[in-house]
Amino acid sequence: MELGGAETGVAHGGREGPPGTGGGRNARRGARPPASPVAPPPPTATPQRPPDAPRPATPRPPAHPRPTPAESALLLQRLRGHGLLGISALRLTRNRSTLVSYRGGTLRVHEGFARAPEEVLRAIAVFVTARGTARAAARRLIVSHPLERDATPRPPRRTPLHPDDRVMAERLQRAHARLNLVCFGGALRVVHVTVSRRMKSRLGHYAPARSHPEGAEIAISRRHIKRHGWTEAFDTLLHEMVHQWQEENGHPIDHGPLFRQKAHEVGTTPRAKRTLR
Repeated sequence: MELGGAETGVAHGGREGPPGTGGGRNARRGARPPASPVAPPPPTATPQRPPDAPRPATPRPPAHPRPTPAESALLLQRLRGHGLLGISALRLTRNRSTLVSYRGGTLRVHEGFARAPEEVLRAIAVFVTARGTARAAARRLIVSHPLERDATPRPPRRTPLHPDDRVMAERLQRAHARLNLVCFGGALRVVHVTVSRRMKSRLGHYAPARSHPEGAEIAISRRHIKRHGWTEAFDTLLHEMVHQWQEENGHPIDHGPLFRQKAHEVGTTPRAKRTLR
């Protein structure tokens, strides 16, 4: 999850989406990460299980109808009552990757905050207008607010693995278990590792647990595996596992100093440039 400024926001990540939706290793990398990303609190620790074991059902909050235009207008009014300045328009989104962001005079807020208590709305106003420790405290309060689940059914996030890629995906899953033991002392959770045929410019991508109803996922580009071989594919997998380590330890999912430090520690390249055609 991130909170940021121009465009600045609170976000936690997604999968194979636009920048700011999660950890990804791009075929062309080098741009600076978004300002001040903030990760959500790490998920509750659970025992590791074999990769082929069924995933336990995750309790979900009750569904709620989407906010009405009147509620959107009321939300902006309430935020202004808490000292929100410089914002002329408010847009409610369903983007769980970026909860709060603003650019120019437009504030974008996840619709789950439309019925949030006053202390959370005050934190949003402070995040937009303040700096320093006050802004950091507001950020923590925002990401700790539980989001309502909307009543509109969402399409499944995961696409079925292509039958021809199953062997590759199983090899990646075994490599995740091995790298977890060797590089992270077995501290990382077992996550779903898959092969993507959709990635045209990315080498790999980490989708955080909160952005996916079935838990975190790492996807590696099939084209990357075919063009560059397994040694580089495993390095990309390790790169994405550093993003997994960031999320599970409550750190921002980005390519900042902490990421680079951990990447060097486990033996993967923090940055990579590769052209996929």
